[in-house]
Amino acid sequence: MTDYDLPVPTGAEAQPVRWRQLWTTEDWWANWLGLGIILVGFILFVQGASLNWIAVVPGRWSTLAELSADLSANFSRYVAQFACWVVIFSIAIRAFGLKLNEFLPSFCFLYLLSVAVFIVGRWDQAAQYNLEAPLVALGTGLVLSNFVGVPRSFDTGFRVEFYIKTGIVLLGATLPFTLLIWAGPVAIVQAGIVSVITFLVIFFVGRKLGLENRLCAVLGAGGSVCGVTAAIAITGAVGAKKEDSSIAITIVILWAVAMIFFLPLVSRLLGLHAGVAGAWIGTSEFADAAGLAAATTYGSLAENLDSIPGTADQSIFAFTLVKVVGRDIWIGFWAIALALIATTRWEATGPSHKPQFGEVWWRFPKFVLGFFVASLFVTLITSGYTLEEFEREVAPTLVGPIRALRSWAFIFCFLSIGLTTRVRELSSAGSKPFLAFSSGAVVNIALGFILSVYVFGSYWEQLTR
Repeated sequence: MTDYDLPVPTGAEAQPVRWRQLWTTEDWWANWLGLGIILVGFILFVQGASLNWIAVVPGRWSTLAELSADLSANFSRYVAQFACWVVIFSIAIRAFGLKLNEFLPSFCFLYLLSVAVFIVGRWDQAAQYNLEAPLVALGTGLVLSNFVGVPRSFDTGFRVEFYIKTGIVLLGATLPFTLLIWAGPVAIVQAGIVSVITFLVIFFVGRKLGLENRLCAVLGAGGSVCGVTAAIAITGAVGAKKEDSSIAITIVILWAVAMIFFLPLVSRLLGLHAGVAGAWIGTSEFADAAGLAAATTYGSLAENLDSIPGTADQSIFAFTLVKVVGRDIWIGFWAIALALIATTRWEATGPSHKPQFGEVWWRFPKFVLGFFVASLFVTLITSGYTLEEFEREVAPTLVGPIRALRSWAFIFCFLSIGLTTRVRELSSAGSKPFLAFSSGAVVNIALGFILSVYVFGSYWEQLTR
């Protein structure tokens, strides 16, 4: 269940429900955990210490002897890190009302798989064979869930949205707030153009195919705003049937998984700058987790292949600016606009309450607040350092460990996508909804490419600290 599965509260019931959100939803727990890690890192940094010891990741290796030596030397660090993840995630899992006896074996399995994924991704020949960690994680998860089989109870530990939201909050600490101010408006304009056009294409093609208004709206939001979250939010906003949400989510997942492979592949063939590719992915992916997997994959290629200009950070930063700042944060406004249309223009079976502007806040993805706070906090505390001092003193002891822990959260997410995607269950969406969504997806991908490469390309190539 996501934070958007619940109906929007109204009247006297609204206040207690909203307060409960602070400790019962993934968005807020992503904020508490992400900002808590950053705060602990800052306290240690001020005292001359660091999170480095606990933020361990496998080192680069070329031979099995090197790999074995690295794992042996750091075994106790992995055990300690695993214990820390278990403790903080278990607290959140209990707050969500889920069972710890299902989460613990599931997360243990997930962590061991994550170590294996990191090991493959850190091989010095991985880039040559397209074995970037996100693709390895996704592929491994898909194989296990569809050909081997994973117990359903393990889904408790495969918290795709929780891990991605926590990772994005941590990402804020590595993305300067000044960069948000500089590139944010460009991201909003680019994403806004593509979102509106994509929505209209999906909606009107769906209507031409005979689909009902509300299903078209849910499909359009899923393809143009923020994927699964948008589909769920708009289902409630326009009074659509629960099946409409399920259909849209199924199609979003199919397209999102396909784009994880397609967008980095085409970007590599065209030799796109990492920042440009990240912006294209942010514009044309259909889910945060899938998009981040694609952006991370291309960033890894940029780091390891001389033929691809730019850096890994530029790919991830550009993606985050377009997807999170340009698309995700506007879901509340989409919800209220479509609720107004459903109430005033469509059949009487629409929402039973008048849409209120308070729904903008209710639908707003709260983890974005943590992302902005993290960015502003780290930018302020490091503003007195020169670039040379930052790279020498701050990056290795404060930002570096946070970046490493962010990578763990992302790998947990990428594996969880594969482990919870059961292809046989995605075949019931129907051809007409799929065609409507796909028409918008094609327009989205083409228009996103044009804007990212030719219109705003110079901005995305200049993304730096």
